[in-house]
Amino acid sequence: MSIEYAIIVKNKTRLESLIERFNTKAQAKFYIESLGGNFEDYELEHEIFQTSLISLQTQLSRVVKNKTVERIYLPSFIFSEKNLIIVIGQDGLVANTAKYSKGCPIVAVNPDKSRYDGVLLPFDTSDFVLGVENVLDNKYKSKTMRFAEAKLNDGQRLLAFNDLFIGASSHISARYKISFNQNIEEHSSSGLIVSTSAGSTGWLSSIFNMAYGVTSMFEKNLKPKRPKLKDNELLFAVREPFQSIRTQIGITAGIIKDQNHLTIESLMPIGGVIFSDGIEKDFLRFNSGSIATIGIAPETAKIVTK
Repeated sequence: MSIEYAIIVKNKTRLESLIERFNTKAQAKFYIESLGGNFEDYELEHEIFQTSLISLQTQLSRVVKNKTVERIYLPSFIFSEKNLIIVIGQDGLVANTAKYSKGCPIVAVNPDKSRYDGVLLPFDTSDFVLGVENVLDNKYKSKTMRFAEAKLNDGQRLLAFNDLFIGASSHISARYKISFNQNIEEHSSSGLIVSTSAGSTGWLSSIFNMAYGVTSMFEKNLKPKRPKLKDNELLFAVREPFQSIRTQIGITAGIIKDQNHLTIESLMPIGGVIFSDGIEKDFLRFNSGSIATIGIAPETAKIVTK
C-alpha cells in the first residue's frame, strides 16, 4: 500500500502553554520573571522549535502531502495504512504517538539537539527527508518496538510504549493483591512501574538511581547496574513497598516475558488508576473489583532508522 499522506505530530512548546494559561506573552513573562525564572530560555526554546518545524514542513511538502496534528488529539485521531508519521519533539512524544500509530512507520525528528537527548529521535531537520523518501520507496530500515499492555477484567485495555503506572491517583498508599510466578501477596506501596525496553532508561532508571543511592550509604564500592531488557521483556518494580501485619514485600520486581503475566487486583475503593507513558489524563480506573493482567501486547510500532 503506497503512502498518500504524512502526518506531522507536534506538541505545544512551554511558551505556547504559558501564553495559553496567562492570555498574553507579556503576562507570561511577568509571571516567570517575578518568580526569578529565565523567560529568555522559554523564548529561545520556542524559536528553535518553530524554525525546525517550518523547515520540516517546507521540505516535506516537496515530497508528500502532509498535515499537522497536535499531541492532545492523538487519542481520537485515526491513522491509516496509507499514512507516514513524522514526530518532531522530545523523546516522550514518540512514545505518546507510537501507541496510536497502528503500525504506521514513524520518522522521529529531533528539533533541538542541544536540549533533547534524542534516544528515540534518530533524525534531525538536515536528514529526515532521506528517511521519508526511503519509506515512500518502501526501502526503509526500522526497529520494531513492543508495547506493554494492561487489560482489565471488564475488557478495557491500555498500551504503553515506555511504561505503565499502576497505583493510587494521589500521594497515598496503593492497596492491591499481586500475583506473579504462582506467588500471591497483599501490598501497600506507592504503586508499580512496568517498563518496556524502550522505557528502561526513563522512569524505571530513576527507581534504580534511588535504590543505589540509599544502598550506597551502607554498602561500600557498590557498582550501579542499569536494566537491559530484550524487546520481548518487561520489567516491573514495586515503589516503596511497606511491610506490615497484612502486607508483604516478597514480590518487589520481576521480568515479564511472552508466556508469563503479572496480575494485580485492586483493593482501593476509590482513586485507583492505571496510566501509561506519563500521560495521567489517559487512564483506566482501577478500583475495588478491577483485576489487571499485565503482559506484552500483540501490537508493535515501527521506528524508522538510518
